[in-house]
Amino acid sequence: MLILQCPYCGIDAEETELAPGGEAHLKRHGPGSSDEDFHDYLFARENPRGVHFERWRHANGCGKWFHAARDTATLEVFGTYPAQTTEPPKEIRDAITARRPGWRWREFS
Repeated sequence: MLILQCPYCGIDAEETELAPGGEAHLKRHGPGSSDEDFHDYLFARENPRGVHFERWRHANGCGKWFHAARDTATLEVFGTYPAQTTEPPKEIRDAITARRPGWRWREFS
């Protein structure tokens, strides 16, 4: 079972206490964006096998949204951090590269 620590209340929550929110760090396009940009925002997702950044809500706890870095193949969790963070914190990126040499954070455009 997937267990994530809520970065707000510090509770280790089982996935049954959480609500998934999809891929994290997506660029949201505003008014005047092209139909293609809006389509990609709604439907184009990475869905990789391996390191992935996701949004989660502590639904049966504090109710706040947060981000989690985990491996989709092994369920290994590298860390969680507040949803207002625009990119994974350095300590989480370092934890990933320590376990997955050669992995690089890619900026979302």
